[in-house]
Amino acid sequence: MIAVLIIACEVGFWVLLAAGLALRYLARKPRAGAAVLLVEPVLELVLLIATAIDLRNGAPADWKHGLAALYIGYTVAYGHYTVKWIDGHAAHRLAGGPRPSRPPQYGRARARHEWHLWLRTLLMCAVAAALLQIAVWYVGDGGQSAPLRGTQFLALRILGIHGLVALCYTLWPKKAPEPEDPQVAAQDGPRETAADRPSRSKTLL
Repeated sequence: MIAVLIIACEVGFWVLLAAGLALRYLARKPRAGAAVLLVEPVLELVLLIATAIDLRNGAPADWKHGLAALYIGYTVAYGHYTVKWIDGHAAHRLAGGPRPSRPPQYGRARARHEWHLWLRTLLMCAVAAALLQIAVWYVGDGGQSAPLRGTQFLALRILGIHGLVALCYTLWPKKAPEPEDPQVAAQDGPRETAADRPSRSKTLL
């Protein structure tokens, strides 16, 4: 049941997001669109309550309960970020808004961007680990808590891997491509194109 509910919450997230953006930019009803988007946190609340009820009814704790905690943590940390990113693109394409700025690609700016994302991952893992720890205390420290503790270690590994990615961008920043020197381009002359080759062969003939 929990796995099906996780899928339903994920599908519901995108359905509500699409409906909210359609009301805001296509139907020109920004208040109604904002109201629909505010319903999205209710999905995570329903999932949390259903997980607690499932454990209370004696269901053995397994990977599905751990996945539910990770999903809730991801939504807390990245949900608003995702909605804001998609909303910016929808405003640009549907309402003539400015083109959303792309994240930095090179140098220290890219490293800072990666560390900002890592902080979101830290929040995700902290929320998931806290929910899992509450579940561990609820079911006891017997064998039933082993899958929950395993998911806690999985959250730590996710956090560590993302930290290594951000560290690589810090220690080995990606360099921006060097712009072509206009003086060198002028000395080399215009580049030959495929359209120039037939005309040259005709002049030689």
